[in-house]
Amino acid sequence: MQGGRVYGTFPSMALGGPDDSGTRGAMIPSTSTDQYGGTLAKWFGVPTNQLPAVFPNIATFGTADLGFMG
Repeated sequence: MQGGRVYGTFPSMALGGPDDSGTRGAMIPSTSTDQYGGTLAKWFGVPTNQLPAVFPNIATFGTADLGFMG
């Protein structure tokens, strides 16, 4: 296990900045819950080709395995 690490990036906290979804401070995360779930599902034995059945939006993100269970 690789605990104590940060996955993704911290958002720029500027109103209207690159990580704000508008101008009101609703920040967009860089790592999705599907990526966290996909990483755990692979550790539990779900084959990579079956991840889209469990997490339909997983293909939207760059990687399905963040590597924290490896």
